[in-house]
Amino acid sequence: MRRLVLAVLVAASLSACSPDAIDVRPPDVQVDTPELREVKARIGMDDCAPGSAEPVEGGLPEVTLPCLGGGPDVDLSTLRGPMVINLWQANCGPCKKEMPALEEFHQRHGDRVAVLGIDFNDVHPGGALALAEETGVTYPSLADPGGDLMVEEAFAVARRGMPAFVLVDADGAVVGQVSGGVESVAEVEELVAEQLGIEL
Repeated sequence: MRRLVLAVLVAASLSACSPDAIDVRPPDVQVDTPELREVKARIGMDDCAPGSAEPVEGGLPEVTLPCLGGGPDVDLSTLRGPMVINLWQANCGPCKKEMPALEEFHQRHGDRVAVLGIDFNDVHPGGALALAEETGVTYPSLADPGGDLMVEEAFAVARRGMPAFVLVDADGAVVGQVSGGVESVAEVEELVAEQLGIEL
């Protein structure tokens, strides 16, 4: 009898973990509140900039994400590069280590190669902005608290964990997906040279 009860409990728990059994998306996560806007302003984080181009084959998906800490929503498919997209999370140790290098890259080369963060699959926008403030990040970040990009082929690298990079060329095509963990601006420059063919 004890084994039967245990088997039933295990089966029930496995069923509950099935994607079909439970919706894990957090629709109530607010990434734009007066408090978050205040932090974003204090940091001096750039606003997100929507694109204006039409979607292209092999480009970013037609997914619209809100700007972390307030600002315009952005349809990813309208963006054009050259661009380094960095997927990160508030509680990601390697993300914290590489963000200063990305900020230095943004300060040095942002006029030639844009940097865009995406706070990915993260239900703690306050923690995300706190990390941005701690690491001195001013490049803009979108927010994907529900992990919607997980199913998009252009962001397949995110399935392996954070941090991760998606590189977009001037025509809007995704030309590279790379797991993150850079430690210096030189490594970001090398990544851009390898994936985008741009020497900085």
